Amino acid sequence: MKPNSFAYVRPNTIEEAIMALIESEGDGKIIAGGQSLVPMMNFRLVSPAVLIDINRIKELSKLEPHVDGGVRIGALTRHHTLETSAEIQRQFPILHHAMSHVAHLAIRNRGTIGGSITHADPAAELPMMMCLLNAQIHVATPEGQRVIEAADFFLGPLTSAVEENELVTEIYLPSLPDPHGWAFEEVARRSGDFALAATGVILVAQDGRVAQARIGVMGVGDTPLRMPEAEAILVSDGVTDQSIERAIDSIREAVDPPTDLHGSTQYRRHLIGVLANKAIKQAWARATGAHDV
Repeated sequence: MKPNSFAYVRPNTIEEAIMALIESEGDGKIIAGGQSLVPMMNFRLVSPAVLIDINRIKELSKLEPHVDGGVRIGALTRHHTLETSAEIQRQFPILHHAMSHVAHLAIRNRGTIGGSITHADPAAELPMMMCLLNAQIHVATPEGQRVIEAADFFLGPLTSAVEENELVTEIYLPSLPDPHGWAFEEVARRSGDFALAATGVILVAQDGRVAQARIGVMGVGDTPLRMPEAEAILVSDGVTDQSIERAIDSIREAVDPPTDLHGSTQYRRHLIGVLANKAIKQAWARATGAHDV
C-alpha cells in the first residue's frame, strides 16, 4: 500500500520544528529514520497531514561524554552509532550488547534513538534500556525545555509522554557505579524479530554483597518495566539460589504478558523467569570478577 498524500517540511532548527508542529494543529508527525512511521503510513494506520523531517538539525546528532559523567545522546543518533560507539561500549556495555538485537542492520543504519523511544513499542530494546539505565529524556516544548525521567516516559503501548507539539532532543544516561556487572537476555523467533520476552540486569558489588540491583523486562506488559521487588530481594539477601528463586517468583507475579499467535501469557511468564535467572547469575559473575566477558 501507499500512504495518503501529505505536506513535507525540513526545518533547520529545533525552534523551526516546534513551530511546524504548532502550525500542523495536531496533524503533524516528526520523521527522522522513519523505520516505524513509514510502514504505519503505508498501511494507513496513521495519516499525518504534514511530515516534519528533522534530519537537518545538526545539534540533534551527537554522542558525547557528559562533564559530570555518563553520556549525552542526541535524538538523531542512529542505532548503529550506539552499537559501534567506543564510549557506549566503555560506559554502558549492556546497551552496546543489546543494540545487536535491534531489528536488522539496514534498520539500525537509519533508525534513531529518539524515534524508537518516542514510538514506545513495549517489545523494543531501547525503551527498556532507558528504564534500566535511569535515562533522563530532554524534550523541547513551545515553552522551552523539560526533562522526563524514563520511569515516567512510557505510558502505554505505542504511547509516550511526548505531547503533540513537543520533540525529544537529547537523552542523558548517568554513569553506572563500579564495580558493576550486567547481562541481557532475549528470546525472539528469528534474529531481528521483536522479542517474545527479554530482560536486562545490572548488579553493583560492594564487599561481597549486592549494593544496587536493577532488573528491567520487556515484551511482558504494555510498557517496559522495572522490577523493584525483585531488586530489593537481591539487595537484602544477596545472590543465592534461594534469593534468585524468590526474585524470579516476584517477577512472574508482577508481569502481565499478552497472549498472541507467538505465545501465551503462561509461556511468556515462564520465559521471563528463565531469562531473569540466567541474567542475574551472569551479572553477578561479572560484578564479582568471575566472568570477564
